[in-house]
Amino acid sequence: MTRSRSTSFHMIFRQFFDPLSCTYTYLLGDEPGREACLIDPVLEGVDEYARWIHEQGFRLVYAADTHTHADHITGMGRLREMTACRTAMGEKSPAECVDVKLAEGESLSIGSFFLKVLYTPGHTDDSYSFVMADRVFTGDALLIRGTGRTDFQNGDPYQAYDSLFHKLLHLPESTAVYPAHDYQGRTRSTIGTEKRLNPRLQVRSAEEYAALMASLRLPDPRLMDIAVPANRRCGQTAPKADPERDG
Repeated sequence: MTRSRSTSFHMIFRQFFDPLSCTYTYLLGDEPGREACLIDPVLEGVDEYARWIHEQGFRLVYAADTHTHADHITGMGRLREMTACRTAMGEKSPAECVDVKLAEGESLSIGSFFLKVLYTPGHTDDSYSFVMADRVFTGDALLIRGTGRTDFQNGDPYQAYDSLFHKLLHLPESTAVYPAHDYQGRTRSTIGTEKRLNPRLQVRSAEEYAALMASLRLPDPRLMDIAVPANRRCGQTAPKADPERDG
């Protein structure tokens, strides 16, 4: 499933969906410069992304992940092999294969627009959001009527509370929220809507939020043992052979 639209500042925006992991991947393209960026690409979707980018006459300059995903294998490494794009993540990422590591307050430029980097840990300790003037790509930090779990990959409910209530919810209420997942077919929300309707945000303190998250007791993602180590290698499922050692 894909959706696309143009914005007032000549950006092409396309939303891809992976049904197996319910992951949203976002393509942002600068129309004048024909440069593009992908956020949270899934390995199984790489051929579709590359085909669309080629057919539309864009050049992929960045493939970026919001964090080290546990439920799917990233397409960043494969996209770099196919297109010579650069891979990007936040500076806390444990992935040594990433070309560009971004600190909070820095920006990722794609033609005439840019993504401002916001450090939003809690779901994982390497979770980042990418902010534009009218939208934010929240990864798993803020979902539609939910928030990212905090019980593995150095997650921390107190950090999550701070990321949500002292960073993301301080954005203008009209800011569109585009998360990395939705399990009910919803494609976007807004900061104002989540403030009002998200049940996990109706808490009065960090302690109350931590207690709520501790009560969830969710099963581990099915692919976690495969996806996490693979994603620390940008999607490579096994280390490349060392010819001197293995020969």
